[in-house]
Amino acid sequence: MTSFNRSTSRRLKKLSQIPSVWEGDRRPLASPIQHLDSSANGDCILWVDGSQGIVRGMDVVPPETGPEAIVRTLMRAMEHPHSPAKPARPHKIIVRDREIQFYLRGVLQDLDIVIDYAPELPLIDELFRGFAEIIDNQSPDLPPQYAEALQEKAFALWQAAPWEFIEEQQILSIEINKWDVGTLYASVMGMLGMEYGILFYRSEDSLKRFRAAVLQDDESQGHLEEAFLKQDCLFLTFERPDAEDEDADNLADEVVFSEIEPTFGNIHPLEGLRSVLYEEEALVVYVALESLCRFIRDHRKQLQVPNFPELSHRYRISLPEADIATKSVSVTVASMPKLATELEEMAGLDEEESELDLANLQSFRSLRDDLIPEDSFLSLGVVSWEMLEFLRKGVNYHPSGEIQQVGDGLPVILIQTSRPKAKVVIESIEEAGGLQAICFNPGADPFDGDRYDLGLLQTQNGELFLFGEFLDDDPIHVEARKKWNQRCKNTKGYCGLIIAKGLTGSARGNPQMRDMMALFEAQSLSPKDLGLGTLQLMPQI
Repeated sequence: MTSFNRSTSRRLKKLSQIPSVWEGDRRPLASPIQHLDSSANGDCILWVDGSQGIVRGMDVVPPETGPEAIVRTLMRAMEHPHSPAKPARPHKIIVRDREIQFYLRGVLQDLDIVIDYAPELPLIDELFRGFAEIIDNQSPDLPPQYAEALQEKAFALWQAAPWEFIEEQQILSIEINKWDVGTLYASVMGMLGMEYGILFYRSEDSLKRFRAAVLQDDESQGHLEEAFLKQDCLFLTFERPDAEDEDADNLADEVVFSEIEPTFGNIHPLEGLRSVLYEEEALVVYVALESLCRFIRDHRKQLQVPNFPELSHRYRISLPEADIATKSVSVTVASMPKLATELEEMAGLDEEESELDLANLQSFRSLRDDLIPEDSFLSLGVVSWEMLEFLRKGVNYHPSGEIQQVGDGLPVILIQTSRPKAKVVIESIEEAGGLQAICFNPGADPFDGDRYDLGLLQTQNGELFLFGEFLDDDPIHVEARKKWNQRCKNTKGYCGLIIAKGLTGSARGNPQMRDMMALFEAQSLSPKDLGLGTLQLMPQI
């Protein structure tokens, strides 16, 4: 049996011993409600002063934790008790478990504390009854009778993946006229690969107010949080599992549906954010999701064109089996191209402010970060014209055009990783049709005020991949970017991407010619060419 160190025993014996009787027990806090977070299920350890009627110490531990846990909580109850209790040593301890009694007798034998047994502990019994009532009275995240149906609709939407071709400002109206809801305005999240889901605004005005608030010059955390909480909408978001092994980074979007975690909830200016749907809200979201999935199924090809088309479709939606009078609801789903244009103008995405035509702008399907391995070494540099000729002959070479040899060489982004990962990067770029452009675009984190220079690779199929995040005030990067800009100006915008191996060898950070595996030549694009504006880290639901 583990016992106290002698120094610990001496320290505890210095505490004043009071003529109080303490009750102690360890009981499970498992709830019969299965939707509750598993972290709420465990063993609760309580030490209370029965004479004064106060809790001196409390802990929740995993069920598999050994008997030492009850002693650790007792020590805190003696030395660092909850207020208003003062540090002290009890005269007597009462427990209702014989094993705990015998264990404590062995551990506390040098502290002059009487350890007694009683079949009931009235004060602790009352506390645990209160805990049970609190747990049992918690509302489930979803009404039990609709939970399974809502989960099925959520996975159906995930498989439909509307964010692959519908942008956030391309709003779809869902006219329900039931449960005090007229029309919902659905905004699809996910085209930039940040967070996937649907926001169902209860009014067009709420949607516009939020967009306008986010676009204000004030990018402080307080301003964005206030704008976020002033929305009036229902929502569904998806949490994707993190890849824990190296190979998972190369699986792109191949996610096991059973591992996707959908979250439903509500945002209202007076309620704030809650991840709980009540009965009528659950029915509204079910109807909205079912009608939206049907609309996407029926008009998928039409929605993939560059110009957001004007579409409308009416559906009869059967409600999930439940004890309700209404068995079905008639719903009309329609696209809102005029509103989409208005929101684009608010965000500065109109044609007059971008050098790209609309078709090219629509080709930016996503901003992804799954191309370049996280542990890669990368740098901005230059390859001399002489070295460039050797590279073109000795590596996997993808030309971009006739480059004017002006200045000290071709500006390049060098990415060094392991040989297997380098091969995957090269193959991924080739499968996307090759490399079209290398870009740097401003980014901002409004929560801590940091501003970034985001390095982006654009492939021929229009996808944008993040390859680096550089702090604006990093003097090394600032100087490297100045040289990059000047060199790209000399070459009329021509630049290159070098993929190299040898990250874990002696050539780490300084790859030699033998480590170079591929050279992709491309064009350099400015933030104005991209037309994305400042990419911001937004509050997540």
